[in-house]
Amino acid sequence: MNLSQTLLGVTFENPTVLASGILGITASTWMRVAAKGGAGAITTKSIWLHEHKGHPNPTVISTEHWTLNAVGVPDAGPEKAKEEIGAYNAQKPAPLIVNIIAESVENYAKTAEAVLPFHPDFLEVNISCPNVEDEFGKPFACSAPVAASVTAAVKAVAGKVPVFIKLSPNVLSIAEIARACAKAGADGFTVINTAGPGMAIDLKSRMPILSNKVGGISGPAIKPLAIRCVADVYAATNGCCPIIGTGGVHTGEDAIEMLLAGASLVGIGTAVWKRGMDVFQKVCDEMTAWCDAEGIKDVTELIGGMHKVISKR
Repeated sequence: MNLSQTLLGVTFENPTVLASGILGITASTWMRVAAKGGAGAITTKSIWLHEHKGHPNPTVISTEHWTLNAVGVPDAGPEKAKEEIGAYNAQKPAPLIVNIIAESVENYAKTAEAVLPFHPDFLEVNISCPNVEDEFGKPFACSAPVAASVTAAVKAVAGKVPVFIKLSPNVLSIAEIARACAKAGADGFTVINTAGPGMAIDLKSRMPILSNKVGGISGPAIKPLAIRCVADVYAATNGCCPIIGTGGVHTGEDAIEMLLAGASLVGIGTAVWKRGMDVFQKVCDEMTAWCDAEGIKDVTELIGGMHKVISKR
């Protein structure tokens, strides 16, 4: 079974990707996830143009069904990222996707310029985080014209580095947002960011558990939503833009479902906490077992498979 593929000039040994914000802080962790954990690619945490403090604890609560996160996207800025990315690039066992975030269209472009010297394989543009709304208003992903403006601004400075736009499920039509970004030059998409925001209440204190009161929802509960969003984006862009399908993936069969919906790569986040740092290898082994049983020889045969079946009916 061949799990490898080449997307936009970058070769991935398997379709699993460490999602942004999960273990995405230090080079040593990235090395361990890629070299020992089996990840096909690494995504950094979101990088701001300047230091960003994030939210005070408690910031995360998790059950077997869902996770609420209101970390608030803390980051030390490009200079700290330069150290960690430089250390990772010295060995680089897997492609590196650098995630950026900003509070304005102008600063998205400036942040992209600041990280380009770090030689990312892809830029992932986070326009969809629900955890900073109180600071900066609605995420850029909520408006097709604004999302397109961010895309165009980053593409104008990105040169040959492919630009992936990370979309939000918290919109009336993710297809409309994707079409606008594709028209503005997006090379691909990450679908989806966390859903919500949601809230959990402590029964004794009768107060919200998170200090921010609300947080983004991830984990198994959002997989059906993520699958639908991936399918919508794939259809809206006629399968022309690669998709990193992210949200609720815990098993090899979950990953295959993402591919059938239209993803080329599969982001894994919460499952790292549930199944261990080697979840990537476990997912790949489970994918291989399923494909062997189904007579699938190459992972690319699965991409968009649902759409192909529907079109024949």
